[in-house]
Amino acid sequence: MSDANSALITRFYQAFQRLDAEAMVACYTDDIVFSDPAFGTLRGQDAGDMWRMLASRAKDFSLTFDNVRSDDRSGGAHWVATYLFSQTGRIVVNDIQARFSFRDGKICEHHDSFDLWAWSRQALGLKGLLLGWTPLVAGKVREQATRSLRAFQGGR
Repeated sequence: MSDANSALITRFYQAFQRLDAEAMVACYTDDIVFSDPAFGTLRGQDAGDMWRMLASRAKDFSLTFDNVRSDDRSGGAHWVATYLFSQTGRIVVNDIQARFSFRDGKICEHHDSFDLWAWSRQALGLKGLLLGWTPLVAGKVREQATRSLRAFQGGR
């Protein structure tokens, strides 16, 4: 176990708990590669801006994390975010597994995985329940996430 990399993961999630996007982004290399089912793959500035956008818009937000583990090259954690999904006004509890790769004392890859159908049932209600498992809804979620990110980036 790498104490330094576990401390880095812990620092990242503690910053997330405070909605301190700048402290989160400081844990990343400039060429970070991030991926999750909602945003797809984001690189560099886009990944940092995603956290800035999410932190600035968070409502009724809380986060817990556990099972932080790492070695010299990779690591992981489990985290649960609870928040109000602003588009529908519904509360979402998203249970996520994270994988990390490290370089030069920072996170160079961050991959989050979660059940998009479970997320869509909570966030979208009946539509998510009936269609959330389909590639169509997954594509629409990713399209909306990208559109929101671009609008956020354009508004700064």
